[in-house]
Amino acid sequence: MAGETKQPRAPSGKRIRRIRIGFNVLAQIILILFLAVMVNSIAFKHYARWDFSRDQKYELSDKTKRFLKAIKGKMRITIFFSSNTPITMDVQNLLTEYQYAGKGKIDIEHVDPERNLSRAKELFDKYKVVTDESLLVLDYEGRNKTVKASEMADVDQSGMALGEGPRVTAFKGEQAITSAMMDLVEGKKNALGYVLGHKEPPLSEGGTITVLKTFIENENIKFQELNLFDVDAIPKDLKAIMIIGPQYDFSDREMKLLRNFWDKQGRILLLLDPSAKTPRLDGFLNEFGVKANDDRLMAFLRTGIQELALTRDVQAHFLGDSPITKRLAGANGLFFGGTSSLTLAPDRGRGANIRLQPLVQAEKGYFAETDYNTEDQVKLQADAKRNSNTPLTIGAAIEKGGSADERVQVNSSRLVVVSNATFVQDNAVTQDQQALDFVSGSVNWLLSREQLIGIAPKISKPLTFTLNEDALRNLRWIVLIFMPLIPAVIGTVIWWQRRV
Repeated sequence: MAGETKQPRAPSGKRIRRIRIGFNVLAQIILILFLAVMVNSIAFKHYARWDFSRDQKYELSDKTKRFLKAIKGKMRITIFFSSNTPITMDVQNLLTEYQYAGKGKIDIEHVDPERNLSRAKELFDKYKVVTDESLLVLDYEGRNKTVKASEMADVDQSGMALGEGPRVTAFKGEQAITSAMMDLVEGKKNALGYVLGHKEPPLSEGGTITVLKTFIENENIKFQELNLFDVDAIPKDLKAIMIIGPQYDFSDREMKLLRNFWDKQGRILLLLDPSAKTPRLDGFLNEFGVKANDDRLMAFLRTGIQELALTRDVQAHFLGDSPITKRLAGANGLFFGGTSSLTLAPDRGRGANIRLQPLVQAEKGYFAETDYNTEDQVKLQADAKRNSNTPLTIGAAIEKGGSADERVQVNSSRLVVVSNATFVQDNAVTQDQQALDFVSGSVNWLLSREQLIGIAPKISKPLTFTLNEDALRNLRWIVLIFMPLIPAVIGTVIWWQRRV
């Protein structure tokens, strides 16, 4: 019909052009997404990290980096750190650097023992952890080792009495962690001879030093029972031996073996029981200028207004001049049972290049009583008033040969002696963690592990500004004039533009 109008048709060329444009846009989007995924994938596997902090706190040493490159297997690190530990963030950041340097060889698991109790208990049972201190557990090919928080930092707690928190004075995380890794990768446990045959506490299950045994074995050290009656010489694979509370004296033959071991740079940890009569062992110590006195340390404690109680349990403090007790400096330890005093005579062994160093001293108020079996309270109180201010040493270190400089590694004979043998028993160490730390430090010193691998601790350096009079005057002008002037000028310019 004439009145009909035909609707115009869209050309097929325009429709094809739109489809082509749509495909081009889709292809571009897919290409961009593909490139983004590829770039992120490459960046995730191949990236670099730099420590721009002023102290280079988490920068790993070249020695650690070379060691991590040489590891062939997988190292698993489990972090048991509570949130209130002062170095929690430092350790986590440091382990991130270990992961990066290890290039896939290090796996890390964070377990908060305060929140994830079931997982923490499972791993504690697996790794035989016997301390509630924050720590790391390193596992490599079935071998494991613990690194405690106290081994990774020097913490100053002197300000806590004033309401301040603990302050980390030196961070030694890399030093402790890399040393533990080396022990695991090498796979060689240091052997520690445990002398038996004189009614010492047994090592077997049900003994009285099982907690100490487990604690020391977690330091990559194995105990090896040693009966001097059964050997012609102390085995060469034993670098150190431990003698705990012998109830009977050593025979002349045993003392000869002990002296031969000492003369060949032997290392000895000797814990004496004052109630046992061991004149030959006492004479051996006396040759180096250490005399075990026939007395008992006591103190009177006030239990009421006019009431006093006599205690034979000794509260002592550790001296920080030795690498053994440097970390325990100022800490207190409890030495249960009988404890006698030690008299040190440094001049006696000076000509033979023998150095004596006190390690543990009783707190003020204790006195050394020679008539320790008496019940005469009047006499004991008189002796206490007369001798309570005398420093009383109960632990000492002896070294023959070597060097007084810790940085110089020279073979030497070493001996640690303590005039108390009950402070390491299970019923004592559960109340006093410092006892385990002290014995651990002694054993590591005897095994020449006090230097670890020579990685220096990171000392935190406070940032300070020193301004003279001219600088203070300029700062005053900047704060009072120029800083308020800048927003005023900007505001004026904006107001003028809007006005126009």
